[in-house]
Amino acid sequence: MKLIGENLHIISKSVSEALKNRDEVFVKDIIKKQNNLVEYIDLNIGPAKAGFENLFPWLIKLVKENSNLKLSLDTTNANEMKKGLEAASITKNVLINSASDDVERLESMSDLAAEYETDLIALTLNNKKGIPSTADDRFELALDMYETFMEKGITNERIYFDPLVLPIKAAQNQAVETLNAIKILKESFEPVCNTVIGLSNISNGSAKEVRPLLNKVYLAFAFGAGLDAVILNAFDEELLRVVKMLETNTPVCESDKLLLDLTTVISDFTDLSDIKYNINDKKSSDIYKAAEVLLNKKIYSDSFTQV
Repeated sequence: MKLIGENLHIISKSVSEALKNRDEVFVKDIIKKQNNLVEYIDLNIGPAKAGFENLFPWLIKLVKENSNLKLSLDTTNANEMKKGLEAASITKNVLINSASDDVERLESMSDLAAEYETDLIALTLNNKKGIPSTADDRFELALDMYETFMEKGITNERIYFDPLVLPIKAAQNQAVETLNAIKILKESFEPVCNTVIGLSNISNGSAKEVRPLLNKVYLAFAFGAGLDAVILNAFDEELLRVVKMLETNTPVCESDKLLLDLTTVISDFTDLSDIKYNINDKKSSDIYKAAEVLLNKKIYSDSFTQV
């Protein structure tokens, strides 16, 4: 699974201020800390307006000087994206984040991906429908975008569909729909296309103490669904350990074994209630409770681990 570090994100107040002020010390520190933890660094500058113009060239220079990380360039501004690709120079392993099923954005981002031969993240949404509420409807948007990608010579291995994770606290039933969408997307194209999600979205708005737990358990489910890449918190050591554990199938404790079992709930369509775990093991118990709310079997609350 490709790991993409989310930690240079304009939504973070401290990061936003550092980027606007071109605070080289602050930004270099974040870049260096992600070295050897993840494969890609996500440079998220949003719409790149009001003080954030011409930011990619500066950022990319710092990444090249201070890390061996590959680039994921994240902006809705096609002009700024082009500046970033020009600054990157070698663009074969660069990810563009992102296209959507809106004509202007679809055309501009796919044109750039075709011209610079980059990989491309495509979000299953558009301005008319927003984020569809069902996996099937998200697939329909992906299929529509896929036709454009094929016309422009963007091959399947360069396409990363993002079926979009919504916060469990705001849209509990959507956690399952996103997992279903990953499975559908993995099964519907030949050769297969890739899938990617922004993992931290699942716990946005949740109590700080349960966010890492929700992220970890949802990652296990997404892994079982066939996820290829994930945008995540590169500084969550436990989360990175779990990724490696899932990939190598090397559990070191009871809770690891439970996480592996959870992957089969999605991959093999087994029932959560059939899974056996040590109820007296606190970590395992919390993981199972998180699984129940993520699969919409128990109502979410910030105190779900205490129920």
